[in-house]
Amino acid sequence: DEKTIDEESELEGQNELETSAIGSDNNMKIDVQNYLDPSILDLKIVSHEDLDKYEEKEIVSDKFHDQYSNTFTDIKEKEVVTGVVVGLTDRDVLVDIGFKAEGIIHRTEFQDLPEPGDEIEVFIQTFEDRKGNIILSKERADFQKRWKEIRDCYEKEELITGLISRRIKGGMVVDLGVVQAFLPGSQLDIKPVTDFDEFVGVESEFKIVKFNELRENIVLSRKVILEGDLLEKRQAVLEEMEIGMVLEGTVKNITDFGAFVDLGGIDGLLHITDITWGRINHPSDRLSLGEQITVKVIDFDIEKVRVSLGMKQLQPEPWKDIHDKYPLDSIVEGKIVNMMNYGVFIELEEGVEGLIHISEMSWTRHIKHPSDMYKVGDKVEAKILNIDHDQKKISLGIKQLTDNPWDSIENKFKIGTDHKGIVRNLTQFGAFIELEEGVDGLVHVSDMSWLQLVRHPKDILKKDDEVKVRILDVSSEERRLSLGIKQIEDNPWDAIREEYPSGKSINGTVIKILDKGIIFQLSKDLEGIVPLKRMTKGQKDELLNRYKEGESYEVTVQEVDEEYKKIILILDLGLSNNIENLKVDKTASIENDDSEKIEIPQEIIDNISDSEDNSSIDKDK
Repeated sequence: DEKTIDEESELEGQNELETSAIGSDNNMKIDVQNYLDPSILDLKIVSHEDLDKYEEKEIVSDKFHDQYSNTFTDIKEKEVVTGVVVGLTDRDVLVDIGFKAEGIIHRTEFQDLPEPGDEIEVFIQTFEDRKGNIILSKERADFQKRWKEIRDCYEKEELITGLISRRIKGGMVVDLGVVQAFLPGSQLDIKPVTDFDEFVGVESEFKIVKFNELRENIVLSRKVILEGDLLEKRQAVLEEMEIGMVLEGTVKNITDFGAFVDLGGIDGLLHITDITWGRINHPSDRLSLGEQITVKVIDFDIEKVRVSLGMKQLQPEPWKDIHDKYPLDSIVEGKIVNMMNYGVFIELEEGVEGLIHISEMSWTRHIKHPSDMYKVGDKVEAKILNIDHDQKKISLGIKQLTDNPWDSIENKFKIGTDHKGIVRNLTQFGAFIELEEGVDGLVHVSDMSWLQLVRHPKDILKKDDEVKVRILDVSSEERRLSLGIKQIEDNPWDAIREEYPSGKSINGTVIKILDKGIIFQLSKDLEGIVPLKRMTKGQKDELLNRYKEGESYEVTVQEVDEEYKKIILILDLGLSNNIENLKVDKTASIENDDSEKIEIPQEIIDNISDSEDNSSIDKDK
């Protein structure tokens, strides 16, 4: 090794010499080969053979060889070795690890500074930093030592002691002595933890559930140990447990499906259906965390360590002797606890509910939804209609508390009598008129006007109008009242027939010209029509240009049609073959603007034919 160092020094010196000679002066020419020539330097070239002649043969004894070999230490970077403190500076601690130079450790890595001569374990971080120093670490050595101990605990499945130092997101940090581990919040205790801060500073035993060498990650569990400790207690409690036992417990946790109750060493489940005989939406409606309650054991499983508890079982079953408590036709009072489209549920007592169907709420009102009359929480009276003990169902009625007005409806509203009412609802086919509270009758569109063809009730009525009606029909069984408005007045069509006999010429004003006919206004409420159904398209176009809406023309009455509330008219159109165009057979019909068909009687057709014949005779004369 010394020879190699000397050779390197010599080579470096030679290079420096060459560089100095070449760069000393650009104008100076130096022949390096001549400069290095042995004859110039007066040097002698020595061969390997010559060196072998001069090599000294020194024999070293085994004793001295062993002593010399022991001075060398087989050490590597990233290892933990034992060193001796040889000195301290203002910044570092010097440690001899048996290498060619002392290593340094920053003083901040020591809680208590060592004394020269003390042996300590150190971790070799690097043999040479930028300044050529050997960098050691006391903290890393302690970590490696502790890490090995923790690994052994994990492999042997032993428990380890640690101190819960602080809280972080998702759990706690546990100090295992130099090494820190993670304790998930779910593994902190066997019961749900509401205040994690109360565990900070607690020293406890933990089980290592995860050990990641590569990431230097350790996960602990305290819950596993606690569950193991409770297992023996639970078995002891279960061995003494019997179905039907009444126990005291503490509400430990509340969920959507029930509550867990601590019975002292073992937890039991109190299902939501076993809390009360009545209706509850959530266990928290009756229970609160930490509450002391009395429960009854209804089932348990020693192998699965499960206990089922009940509270309502401590009270008598409310449906027992239900017929004695609620006889048929008796009147009861209860509170509305639920509302559906088809009715409302009334709580008569805890665990006993009855249904009031929407059809049992009113004799006369058409109720679309129970909310039209009631809301949840209302107290109502009802009558017991039916009880089904097996299905635990009670049918109630409210309308049965009052007399049925339809029982005496025929005596109160006799056919042919007139009454006043209020328009409560309009439909496409008619209007509902309220004669008294809860009693409605229907006026059909065909019974609203003698003269006007009513297409919708809103054409002549509107809601809340007061109108006079006549009773046309009454049915208590079907709960139906048929009313009429036009019947209040006499039928004017008898007088109209007398006023408008067939063949009479009158003046009419055109109000509509349609493809199927011309509509004339004859009086305020009376209309007439000239049918054009059998005319050709050319004749109709000629007619549209000749007759205008709003103008008056002379027309002839053909017949009076009461069914369609029209007078059939004849008009001298002044077209070729006019009479032929107006002829129709017995089955022919004329549609007005409301798409109503008007049948022309045969005698009218015969009259038209007679008129045609007479006209021909006059022409011949």
